[in-house]
Amino acid sequence: MRKRIRLIKNRSDIGAGTRGSDMGIDAIEIAAINKGSEYFNNFPFVDVETHNETIYNKDRNSFAKRIEHVVQQCTRVAKTVEHTLTEGEFPIVFSGDHSSALGTISGIKAAYPDSTLGVVWIDAHADLHSPYTSPSGNIHGMPLAAALGNDNLNCQVNDVAGETLVLWENLKTIGTAEAKLKPDHLIYFGVRDTEEAEDIQMQHLGIKNYKVEEVRFRGLHACVEEALEKLSACDLIYISFDVDSMDCDLISYGTGTPVAKGFDEQEIITILNKIISTQKVVCFEVVEVNPLLDNKGNKMAECAFEILEEITEGIG
Repeated sequence: MRKRIRLIKNRSDIGAGTRGSDMGIDAIEIAAINKGSEYFNNFPFVDVETHNETIYNKDRNSFAKRIEHVVQQCTRVAKTVEHTLTEGEFPIVFSGDHSSALGTISGIKAAYPDSTLGVVWIDAHADLHSPYTSPSGNIHGMPLAAALGNDNLNCQVNDVAGETLVLWENLKTIGTAEAKLKPDHLIYFGVRDTEEAEDIQMQHLGIKNYKVEEVRFRGLHACVEEALEKLSACDLIYISFDVDSMDCDLISYGTGTPVAKGFDEQEIITILNKIISTQKVVCFEVVEVNPLLDNKGNKMAECAFEILEEITEGIG
């Protein structure tokens, strides 16, 4: 059965350390226009209200910057995703920074509270920090810790208390009070830029990371099939695609935290299409396109749109 697609546009970058990813959605739309595509006219869409103006506020939560507004933003995203799913539509989510994924995951679990969710996280970064471990305080590095409900206190370096602690607990319980995800149901592709606390946590929780070199050595199809076998107990799959999973030297530096030696465009398309072909995927999200940092014009957004066009046929 073909799925009805709804586009969700979340132009928020308050969880990032570098400004500009809030413009990523518009950059992707410009890429579509320049290609002569009617993609963004073909589907209904919703714009999620943002709190981007809060970037000018003096921040009180140095271990989780602007967390009070990230909680509000993720709550808005969660409600939008939940509504889209309960209406029988497939959400394709366009977000600025990756903190949004906690909202997306929360919305999926709110819509399907009794279903087991698997997450495929295609990214250069593990995003497993909590306010207790984060060296930067940027919440786009924390969504999976929140989804797992795991603070990694064994690696604690920050003394989190007061308002920050309360808001972090609020963030973890958006949509559902329980953890939204089990470590066994999280698969990484392309993670290659981590801090020690994340490495320890990945090893402790047994989270599988298919690094670029492993995928190329063992074969992309073999790795994806193995990943899907690991998620065989999951009823649903959510794919979160951060464009920094791709090689910045090969594609462009149009993302907030570019990392070399990533995937190429065709590898991403193949990975995504193989996962989508399972018919378990209920939501796809693309994040962290930052046209202000693009050293090749609008290349990152153009690449993201080409990938989007290629995989949408399998969805809808």
